[in-house]
Order: sequence, then C-alpha cells, then structure tokens
Amino acid sequence: MASSYSADQIQVLEGLEPVRKRPGMYIGSTGPRGLHHLVYEVVDNSVDEALAGYCTHVEIDLNADGSVTVTDDGRGIPTDTHPQTGKSALETVMTVLHAGGKFGGGGYKVSGGLHGVGISVVNALSERVEVTVWRDNRVHIQRFERGIPVTELKHKPQPSKEARTGTSITFKPDLEIFTTTGIEFDYITLAGRLRELAYLNAGVRITFTDHRLELLKSNQPKVETYEYKGGIKEYIAYMNRDKQPLHEEIIFVQGERNHVQVEVALQWCTDAYTDNLLGFANNIRTVDGGTHLEGLKAVLTRTLNAIARKRNKIKENEPNLTGEHVREGLTAVISVKVPDPEFEGQTKTKLGNTEVRGIVDSLVGEVLTEYLEFRPPVADTILDKAIQAFKAAEAARHARELVRRKSVLESSPLPGKLADCSSRDASESEIFIVEGDSAGGSAKQGRDRGFQAILPLRGKILNIEKTDDAKIYKNTEIQALITALGLGVKGDEFDASQLRYHRICLMTDADVDGAHIRTLLLTFFYRYQRSLIEEGYIYIACPPLYKVERGRNHYYCYSDRELTNLVQNEFPSNANYTMQRFKGLGEMMPQQLWETTMNPETRTLKQVEIQDAAEADRIFTILMGDRVAPRREFIETYGSRLNLAELDI
Repeated sequence: MASSYSADQIQVLEGLEPVRKRPGMYIGSTGPRGLHHLVYEVVDNSVDEALAGYCTHVEIDLNADGSVTVTDDGRGIPTDTHPQTGKSALETVMTVLHAGGKFGGGGYKVSGGLHGVGISVVNALSERVEVTVWRDNRVHIQRFERGIPVTELKHKPQPSKEARTGTSITFKPDLEIFTTTGIEFDYITLAGRLRELAYLNAGVRITFTDHRLELLKSNQPKVETYEYKGGIKEYIAYMNRDKQPLHEEIIFVQGERNHVQVEVALQWCTDAYTDNLLGFANNIRTVDGGTHLEGLKAVLTRTLNAIARKRNKIKENEPNLTGEHVREGLTAVISVKVPDPEFEGQTKTKLGNTEVRGIVDSLVGEVLTEYLEFRPPVADTILDKAIQAFKAAEAARHARELVRRKSVLESSPLPGKLADCSSRDASESEIFIVEGDSAGGSAKQGRDRGFQAILPLRGKILNIEKTDDAKIYKNTEIQALITALGLGVKGDEFDASQLRYHRICLMTDADVDGAHIRTLLLTFFYRYQRSLIEEGYIYIACPPLYKVERGRNHYYCYSDRELTNLVQNEFPSNANYTMQRFKGLGEMMPQQLWETTMNPETRTLKQVEIQDAAEADRIFTILMGDRVAPRREFIETYGSRLNLAELDI
C-alpha cells in the first residue's frame, strides 16, 4: 500500500516544545559543550546588564545538587504585565522564544544574547528553574519545570533594610536531555569563560563558587573572584606573562564611532614565531574571525609598512612586509561592541557587519601611528622583528618549495613509510600517527585496511615552539606529516577539501616519552595548523596500560584506578591472576592493539578541543618554550595535582 501523507500528520510544536525536541539546534549539542552553554546563556544576560551600566557584580554558584545559581545586581527582569501575551514580562521571557529586551525596544544598546532565546532555552532544558527578582521594593518569585510555570508569580515586600535590585536564576539541567554526560559541570571550563568575561568588561566583578564538596575533596567551597580594572590590557599581560615582551608597555586603543565601541590591546614578544589574535564581538568569542579582525590585520600591515618606509627600514625598490611578517610574535585582543551585530548562525562564531572593518581600521590606524611615531625605539624593535621574519620566510619558502617539488617529482607523492587505506573518502578515513617502526608494525597488521592508514614517525619531531620556519620545513618527519595529511604548509593555506583523513589519531606509548611526542605533535598542529583542532579533526588514541588474566578470562585496564577497581572490587579476595604492564605499543600483539585501541566498536578516542584559546596559548608557551623558569614553576605548582611523581627530568 502507498503510504498516505496528509494534513493530520503535520505536527505543530508550540511554546518551548521545539527546544526539547531538537535541543542541538539551540545549544549545539547535548554533550558537555551544550551543558556548559546553558550557564553561558544565563551569565550573558547578567553581563548585558553590566554593558548597559546597571550591574557591577555577578555571582555564579555550582550547587551540591547539580544545579547552578546566577545572581546579579542589575535592574531585575520586569514583572509587570506584557501587553501582547497578557502574562507577566518575567513569565514571557522565560516561556516564549525570541522574547527579550534586545530587539531595539530601548532595553539594551548592546548585548551578546541578541537572539532572545537564551533564558527560555535554559528553562526548556532544565528539570526545574527558580527565578527571584528584586525590584520596585518587592521580591518576585516564580518556579518552572521543563519550561512550564508550576507556580504563579508571587510578590512580597522587601525587608525594609534591603533596598536591592537584581535577578537570581537557579536551574538544574534535565537528565532526560543530557542523558550521555549527566550534569557534571567542569570547573576549569567555566572558570576560563568567566575570567574572559571579566577581562572584556573592565570593572565588573564576577564571583565563582563551587559548593560540590565531594568533587573538591574539601570541607570548604572553592571561591574565585575575577575583576580586572585594566580590562583587555590585563588580558594581554596574563597571556604574555611567560613570554619575553619586545616592548614593556601594552599598546591600547579605545574609541567609539557610529555607536560602535572598539578596544584593542597589542604586545609583540621576542620568543614567539606565530601570532595569537583573539577577537570578541559583544563579549562573544568569534573563533571564525569576522570584519573586526579583518580590519585589525589590514591596519597593522598598512601602518607598519608606512612607518618602515618613513624610517628607511624598507628601501624604495624593496617589497612591502606582508601581514604574516608584521604579526609574527604579536599577542592581540580586539573587542567590539556593536548595537546591531550580524553573526553567522546561532553559534555566533563570525561577525559580518561590514561597517565594523572601516571603523576598526581608522581608529587603530590613528592611535597606532601616533604611538609609534612618538616612540621610535619601540617602532624599530617591532619593525626589526618583522623584517627578520620576512627574511626567515624567504628561506622557509625555498624549503617549502623543495617539499612540494619533491612531491611532484617522485613517482608517489606520499611518504614511503605511510601505509595508506584503500578508501578515498576522507570523511570515513582515519590515520594513526605512531612512534617508531615497532609500534607501526603492530598497527599495520592490526588495522582495518579499508579505512585506517598508519604513519610511523622516527623519534621525536622538532619542537616548533622554538624553531624558525626554515628548519621546520626541512625536517623529514614534518615533511612526512604535511604530505601524508594533504596539508598546506602554513595554517592560512589550510583547505579542508584537501585533507585526506577526517580523523587524525595520535597513538603514542603510555609513558613519559610517548606523552612528550604527543605534546610535540599537538604543538605543531596548534601553532601551524590550528584549524585542524578547531574543526575537530585531531584525536588522541587511548591504549591500555595493563592486561590482567584470570583463568580463561582477560581484562584490559586503561588507568591505575581501573586496575585497582578490578582487583579489589571485581575479583574475590584470594583470586589468582597475572598482570602485564604495556610499556609501549610495540609490545602489544596486532590483534590486541585492534581490540583495545583501533576498533571503532570498542576503542576510546579523545577529541582535542580548544575551550580557552588564551590558556592554551599560555600552556604551550610554558611547556614548550625557551624559558626554563616558568616551566619549572609550573611543575612545582601542579606536580602533585597532575601525578608527576614518575616524571623523567
């Protein structure tokens, strides 16, 4: 029978039903990222109050029962009756999508949560939400469950001594939605975003408290306060605190044109070969860039070339410095506040307002030109580094051409030690980068040749954190990586359509040397091919540490905790068993490697993400940079916490 399709099969989802039906459309995923996004949505509303000039203190509490409370001292959500809905304004913003004060009604000039779905989406995806509003000398309280109001809006007089205003929202994410991850918030992830917000909004105080004592293993809540009077200048100082600045003073630009507010902070460092530019629009991190970053890059290149010619650093017949040379070693933060921002999609990762580019260009151009002309020594040191970068790039270009020419001239452009897969569909193909021929041999025999490729590397690749471009491109192992993966040599040459595998798995031994090789590879990808990480192509394979045999059964344990749990809780007290500690992948039989580490049905792969770009940059500088003192301090500070007792120093 032909299936019928008629009007009665068309579903109309009302209220907040669409959010619960398709949560990924609103928060990206129902995994950890989406879970933390709920907190950001509520906090963004409080920060928008601060942007409007009505809030100075935001408090975030992780409660012992898995809920989160966000409290501010802003104006408080309005509680009077809304003319269109007939409900209170509070209930309207909590239960109606696209209801808020950010659509031109005069409530906010600038805001980050401009789509107006934030708090209603949080309400829809929480098993309970309790809202308390202080305004008009009264306390207003209402409770919701899974997006539906379960109490009326209650009003009671404020205590006579407490004439406060503000909003407090407590929500507990719904386990029916977040089924795979539960509701365990990561303190470090949230702290990174809250610290970032404090830097971007100078003078706003953010207090972050963790009351989950069982996670803290302490009897006292963990409390941190973020408040930075210096704003993004302090942000630059934080990112560069383990680097060697080329000039002590941080260059700062602040101005407003056509109601667009612009803040830029710049500092070059001597011991960095790449740039680190962070862009924000209305407090939202624009990871895919946008017109504000385009304007900043253009004005930096034009201004420094103009000054270089004025100071006779570049002769008449010599070419201009490119943006890449000018920005080498630069750490920069640009934060723009735009009344009507145009973002690409709900995720807000790229700013599209065309007028912002020109505003950034003109504001930064004026201030930067004046700053450098009045400080010739600073101008000279920045230009000398850029010219040195230009000369190094010429040497690197020749080395790069050798890589490409070699690939063209050879009968096969792929490195000889690559055991490729038969599939030519990049989306289903994966490559395991392994250390040494021994591990490579086991991996080649154990893999599924249909979609799994193996690339063994000989020893440790270069630490590119302290190596110039020319040496990097001459390195045999890096040449093999570049050609095997189908990468351009520099990050700005990255083209996802040329990528030969969509899962790049780093599979190293579970020892100190293996961890070091993995870190060297991550450093290469982060500094020179960051798009690979940002777009989710890099993974870490997780081989087991132990094999335990008892009778005819065998068990694999991936950590000391798993081994202890198996022996103490799963086995009888008098059980006989044998235990093997895998020191390297080469010790594992091909079938064992397949079962534990390579089989998609049974393996664990960790996808590498950049949650906090500033912190990632700082950690790579500490761990892999030239300066020993910050690294020693890091090890001494975090050694006990990171279980570094067996560190091979």
